[in-house]
Amino acid sequence: MDVGPVDILMLRFPGNQFRGEIVPALRDLVVTGLIRVVDLMFVYRDEDGTVGSVELAGLGPELKPAFADLDGQLGGGMLDAEDVEEVAAGLPPGSSVAVLVVENTWAIPFVNAVRRAGGEVADQARIPAETAERALRDLGLGLG
Repeated sequence: MDVGPVDILMLRFPGNQFRGEIVPALRDLVVTGLIRVVDLMFVYRDEDGTVGSVELAGLGPELKPAFADLDGQLGGGMLDAEDVEEVAAGLPPGSSVAVLVVENTWAIPFVNAVRRAGGEVADQARIPAETAERALRDLGLGLG
C-alpha cells in the first residue's frame, strides 16, 4: 500500500463554537485527491478550565450536516485520549483546537519515483504559511 507523508494540523479557534466554516475547503482538498483525512478531533477548554473533546462521530445534530460531505472519507482512531491531554495542556480557557491528521496523497507518485530511483525521503519540514509569506515579501518575490 502506497502512503503519502502524514501531517498533523492544529487549528486554534477562539471560543468553542465549531460551525463548519472550514469544511468546504477541506472537502475540496479531499475530493480533488490532494489529501486524505486520516483523523479529526475537536479539543476545547471551557472558561472554567474544563477540557473536553469531540470526534467526528460524536458531533451534535447542529454540526453533523456541515461534515456530511466528508462522511465515509475519514479514517479515525489515530488520535486518542493522550493526544487530547497533550493538546489541552497548551489551550487557554475559552478556546478550542481542531486536530486534523491528513495524508498528503498528492505526494505518493513523487515519493514512489524517488524510491524507484534508489532514494528515500530523508527528512521533511513544514514552514508555517505566515513565515513563508513574510520571507518571500522580504526577498521581494511575488506571492503567486
